[in-house]
Amino acid sequence: MDDDYELDDDPARVPRDLVWAWLSTEAYWGRWRTRADIEAQLDSAWRVVGAYRVGTDELVGFARAASDGVGFAYLADVFVLTEHQGHGLGKRLLHTMIEDGLGAEFRWVLFTADAHGLYEQFGFAAPDATAMVRPPMKPAIG
Repeated sequence: MDDDYELDDDPARVPRDLVWAWLSTEAYWGRWRTRADIEAQLDSAWRVVGAYRVGTDELVGFARAASDGVGFAYLADVFVLTEHQGHGLGKRLLHTMIEDGLGAEFRWVLFTADAHGLYEQFGFAAPDATAMVRPPMKPAIG
């Protein structure tokens, strides 16, 4: 564990300009979203977790979840800035979001084209016979 970073789930601490900048330029899964879309998703998020340099509000990693608050959660917009990768922040973000919160016993879902090995460490696997997915009408930008 790297002591240079701290995680926090306070939505007021999240620097929205940085989240928007990263998601609108780097996120292959949703660059089609407008700033208003991102703002709405942040406003309605069930939970957000940020990774920050200790003693600062410098955001270096982020994760967002939507949930019914009872038994289901959707994990979205997980990222760690390139220059801060390799410090275990992805694992820490996921652990904080999934295991250290009210959703530890929920059924979680996510969509990803990469990082399968990371998500498998937190119990994510191919869907079971009860899962169905309706593809998005706006495809991810690759």
